[in-house]
Amino acid sequence: MSGFMRGYVRIVDGVNYYIGRVIMYGIFVMMGILLWSSISKTFFLPSMWTLEMAQFALVAYYIMGGPYSIQLGSNVRMDLFYGRWSITERAWVDVFTALFLIFFLGVLLYGGIDSLLYALQYNERSPTAWRPVLWPIKTIMCLGILLMLLQTISELFKDIAHIKGIDL
Repeated sequence: MSGFMRGYVRIVDGVNYYIGRVIMYGIFVMMGILLWSSISKTFFLPSMWTLEMAQFALVAYYIMGGPYSIQLGSNVRMDLFYGRWSITERAWVDVFTALFLIFFLGVLLYGGIDSLLYALQYNERSPTAWRPVLWPIKTIMCLGILLMLLQTISELFKDIAHIKGIDL
């Protein structure tokens, strides 16, 4: 089992690290969109697509960056008690809470896939003046949730290995 866990952790951590490092630069895409929005409103006709495209870029930025954040341990924690515990006690609590997170992400992924299939089947469009199709952003959301789920399982394996005294 530890061979499977070691391989799983190596692959998932590697994929999420690479995606996280690339998606970090998505902030510049969002800044460019908002800069164009400001310029076009000031000097030209306002663009219909800029606000919604900035929202889509923001969603992609934080959904695809979530697994990287989990991997780095930079997600938000309540440190009232957690900061005082030993590393093994933290691992036990993380195993317990990871199970809830896995359940939550599984339900979220199920709903996201259902929504994505609806968007594909009916060519769902946004109700704004620009009216873009929604399946691309829903695909990114489902992929990000899946990667978050895989990263949470990776963190669960790391915590279990730490409790057992195995170095992954």
